[in-house]
Amino acid sequence: ICKRTTNFPFFQYIFPIVLQKRPRHHQTTRRTNPAKRRRRAIHPSPSPPPPPLIMAMAASSRVLWASRAAAYLRISTFPRAFSTVLKDLKYADTHEWVKVEGESATVGITDHAQDHLGDVVYVELPEVGSSVSQGNNFGAVESVKATSDINSPVSGEVVEVNQKLSEEPGLVNASPYDKGWIIKVKLSDSGELNSLMDDEKYSKFCEEEDSH
Repeated sequence: ICKRTTNFPFFQYIFPIVLQKRPRHHQTTRRTNPAKRRRRAIHPSPSPPPPPLIMAMAASSRVLWASRAAAYLRISTFPRAFSTVLKDLKYADTHEWVKVEGESATVGITDHAQDHLGDVVYVELPEVGSSVSQGNNFGAVESVKATSDINSPVSGEVVEVNQKLSEEPGLVNASPYDKGWIIKVKLSDSGELNSLMDDEKYSKFCEEEDSH
């Protein structure tokens, strides 16, 4: 058998084939094209959207920043919760309101007025003991938009001023009919109240003024 196998020419052909080196394209290790690597570096895949927790923290940070900015500018960030026009008040055509209790009258500016002024940053107050007269100004309100005089709807003597407005002028925006009152006056002529408007007339007055 050995002699016959040795003399058989088959091995002359099969050994060179078996021992031949395999071509390079059959190698198992893959090499990345350098050009593709550069393209991946220049054009990275888009990053996934941030998780809800990170978005919530970013929104909270923005709210905190706005609150600090408002505090620095002395602007109130509290939501307003009051009627535009109250029934138990009297109104002047210069947008001041007055609430009478006996001989005392509390004066402030209306919701309509503060809304048109914008965020109030300063309120000029009169001195206690000074006199005010109907239709004449006794102070001013300064906002981010403009400065406007405050006219007294009644005549009398100033017996109290709202000192909180010196530190929190934004109360005029947040609560113009309650915490944002400006002065209290001892009436000298209660008959002047008859020349003022009630809530219905004042509402119509505002509507007509805004339509022009």
